[in-house]
Amino acid sequence: MMKSLLCWPEPVIRVQSLSASGILEIPERYIKSPSHRPSLNNDVSQPQEVDVPVIDFQNLFSSEQGLCDEALRCVHNACLEWGFFQVVNHGVSHELMKRTSEVWHEFFNLPLEEKQKYANTPATYEGYGSRVGVEKGASLDWSDYFFLLLMPLSLVNQNKWPATPASCRELVAEYGGEVVRLGGKLMKVLSMNLGLEEDSLLNAFGGEENVGACLRVNYYPKCPQPDLALGLSPHSDPGGLTILLPDENVAGLQVCKNDSWITVKPVPNAFIINIGDQIQVLSNAIYQSVEHRVIVNSNEDRVSLALFYNPKSDLLLKPCEKLLTKDRPALYKPMTYDEYRLTIRTKGPCGKKQVESLKSIRQSD
Repeated sequence: MMKSLLCWPEPVIRVQSLSASGILEIPERYIKSPSHRPSLNNDVSQPQEVDVPVIDFQNLFSSEQGLCDEALRCVHNACLEWGFFQVVNHGVSHELMKRTSEVWHEFFNLPLEEKQKYANTPATYEGYGSRVGVEKGASLDWSDYFFLLLMPLSLVNQNKWPATPASCRELVAEYGGEVVRLGGKLMKVLSMNLGLEEDSLLNAFGGEENVGACLRVNYYPKCPQPDLALGLSPHSDPGGLTILLPDENVAGLQVCKNDSWITVKPVPNAFIINIGDQIQVLSNAIYQSVEHRVIVNSNEDRVSLALFYNPKSDLLLKPCEKLLTKDRPALYKPMTYDEYRLTIRTKGPCGKKQVESLKSIRQSD
């Protein structure tokens, strides 16, 4: 279906251009329904920030068993209680993180005609975009983005990546390689915490050579009415893990916890990790993906880099046999990631409706 959609159902408007035009009121398409707007009890330009768990990643591989066990416990508890955590001392160069973020700031500040060379379509989403779902007349988010593929290598085409700034392709390749490696290590940690062989989750994703990885660079322009809009609507991530490099200087990411939206306070040089729907399926809901969204503000633009670490797209995914018991049978029916992500690519972000719809009806023996 998606392959046949070669263009968007209506003209694409770049949100950055709307923001730069000096409008005082946002178009109706970007106004969220009252129940989905950021809380008016707080000034959205000064959101209340909360510390999500911070894990010292190097301790997970420490020769001191006590440090290692404590770090594993911290990750396990964060996955159970939050579905989100931050990692420091993760092995990715801080300088590389900084330079990669800066080069994307430069890209989004290029003239529109330069960025338009990379305009994307619904067929692959790769390239410069401003919407996700293809439904005509859908509510839109206050953001632009650049989406590109990093893994498997057989699908990578660097000609689809920005040639300007000149260092962009080289930095993205280096950054992608480092963060994908981090993703593989995280998968081993989650496997161990679930009581599985350390390569179990990675193998379920197709193994190191076959995992899917893609980068979505998000650009959230200044918004004249931030209390009415969202940079990204509530959703859980459809893939495996998300490794986010946030904007340290501008708050934006909000996580739903205990039915309240809380703003994540980024730690310098940390990645924010969150559990995706496919880990929820494989773990049979021991670990659950969590709804999150992005708020915008009237004073600052914001750039974040989300690397999605995903299963091989045509593999059937289902709960790991070792995690099933008579009292806790498989909660999800098998499905490929290709089939699964079709919904978000059609309708756009939709909370946790998609993963909940997978739940299988328990059969009587």
